Amino acid sequence: MNQPIRQPAGPIATRALPMSMEEARLRGWDELDIVFVTGDAYIDHPSFAMAILGRVLEAAGYRVGIVSQPDWHRCDDWRRFGRPRLFFAISAGNMDSMINHYTANKKVRNDDAYSPGGRIGLRPDRATLAYCQRAREAFKGVPVIAGGVEASLRRLAHYDYWSDKVKRSILLDSKADLVGFGMGENAIVEIARRLEAGESVKELRDIRGVAYALGAKETAPESVRSELLELPSYEQVVADKLAFAEATRIIHNETNPLNARPLIQPHGTQAVVCNVPQLPIGETAMDAIYDLPYTRLPHPSYKEKIPAFEMIKHSVTIMRGCFGGCTFCSITAHQGRIIQSRSKESVLGEIRKMGELPDFKGVVSDIGGPTANMYQMRCTRPEVEAVCRRQSCVHPKICKLLGVDHQPVIELMREARSLPGIKKVLVASGIRMDLARTSPEYLQELTAHHVGGKLKVAPEHVDKDVLSKMRKPKNDDFEHFTEVFQEESARVGKKQYIVPYFIASHPGSDIKAMIELALFLKRNGYKPDAVQDFIPAPLDVATTMYYTGLDPFTKQPVYVAKALKERKYQRALMQFFKPENYFEVREALRIAGRTDLIGDGCDGLIPSKPPREAIERRRQDAGARFRGEFVHRLAGGDTATDTKSSKKQRRRRNSTGYRPDRSGAQ
Repeated sequence: MNQPIRQPAGPIATRALPMSMEEARLRGWDELDIVFVTGDAYIDHPSFAMAILGRVLEAAGYRVGIVSQPDWHRCDDWRRFGRPRLFFAISAGNMDSMINHYTANKKVRNDDAYSPGGRIGLRPDRATLAYCQRAREAFKGVPVIAGGVEASLRRLAHYDYWSDKVKRSILLDSKADLVGFGMGENAIVEIARRLEAGESVKELRDIRGVAYALGAKETAPESVRSELLELPSYEQVVADKLAFAEATRIIHNETNPLNARPLIQPHGTQAVVCNVPQLPIGETAMDAIYDLPYTRLPHPSYKEKIPAFEMIKHSVTIMRGCFGGCTFCSITAHQGRIIQSRSKESVLGEIRKMGELPDFKGVVSDIGGPTANMYQMRCTRPEVEAVCRRQSCVHPKICKLLGVDHQPVIELMREARSLPGIKKVLVASGIRMDLARTSPEYLQELTAHHVGGKLKVAPEHVDKDVLSKMRKPKNDDFEHFTEVFQEESARVGKKQYIVPYFIASHPGSDIKAMIELALFLKRNGYKPDAVQDFIPAPLDVATTMYYTGLDPFTKQPVYVAKALKERKYQRALMQFFKPENYFEVREALRIAGRTDLIGDGCDGLIPSKPPREAIERRRQDAGARFRGEFVHRLAGGDTATDTKSSKKQRRRRNSTGYRPDRSGAQ
């Protein structure tokens, strides 16, 4: 971490960052240096990016304010603190706003975990665009820096699932001066320091981890011109899916910060330049970030519970990054492939502080990160790591140079549960099962001491071809993990269960593959309560497979289920045991030529005759379609600030359904 340039005025350890000018004045601040605008409720907890970045800047001596979930139809909220001295920092929130708003079937979600009371409608679609545009209107000439998952993963031309189009870089549509991609602590502090030193925002284009747009008459800086790797242009990737796949391959090959090259992608008369990623931060810097004086609470202005906070308030992050490289996951693209871990002392210190919270009952709900058992794992040959372009360190098999020692995380778990006042330390983060298989001791510790009755794991599928497209461990690893878990649970006298998560409609998965999964679930007695449909998120490798029908690395064809009807069939097959899914499962079995699985014997997936509940559900659905009831009902009344409504809502004036106005978001 950089040393602070000055001490901030006012106490920082006892209160959240200000959300109003009145709160800023209580700290002795008459103006702010940086104003954050976020689509999430402001929670001063290190699980939330806005809290981390705000505290990092404050520790560096800057006066920071938060504008949370502003009314994007007007500029008033952007003017709340007056003109920021240095810049606006814009983020859609911890999630892409489109994934936050819509299900895999493009229906509006019923709740928003990052909003007070779980209410929907408190942020626009494509929030980064709306927020950047309002910042420009509020104070002309103030630099606008966009960041967060939404901006990071849309920094280059990308496929947008919700419009079914290839969109250009978010830099061009948002008019942001810079997009900070990846984990942004170092980049945002450097931006603040250099702007304060008098540099213009254009002079900041050499910072690692930022992307920027070149004007029609601009050229790339001479310092990087010879290193630039040119991607297929926006026009090319729109016109040619093979070019889109090739662009994806190049982008993902240039993600190792130790050997990545800067990228440039022409967009008409302009171009977007993407600098090399930020270098991973070391243990000392990680400790400094997580040891900052977070209140670990939502801002006191909130009167309702915020679901995302309730889920993680007593959790501890021990690492970031993931070298799994799953094709459907954005973690590797956003946090990096190199694991960055905190020291044991820092983690234990945070748990001790947690014990001082009035509502803490002695249970740490999660000690982990993107993948809990990757803590302190790293390539054992730095000179090889510096030139490696492998997409995953564990697929198709674990790299022989990867250090897979579980002893550091085992020792951390043991010491954490031994702290005074701690009753239980749970592991609720993801676990890489092929890694866990290399350490019987880790599996024993996990099973005996760190499971709260149910352990959630994510095998995602059982078909070997689909698993290969996902870059997930083979099904044998899941079965071995389950077997050991059950044996160890019996040995320590505990009734504990595995809760597996699977994905339907992932590229490569057809109805036959889903039938194989359904049969596996039946054989093993699994009845998934919650299932996931594949959502093509920007920049993911699997999203390119979905859009192009090609594997971007081999250029081989990939089967893709795009029709809504087939996606429903695949989802229903994962819950074949539910009566309401009977007709979809029956039709899927007929299409696949597997009518042998329709019958009343032990080998059948579904009975020969539909159950009463299935018939009743079909009648209800038909009635709803006839009445035009396609809106999602909103508990607690309408929260949307806009009064516009859809045609269906105008026909039904008493509806409380939510259809957000998209004109403000463009």
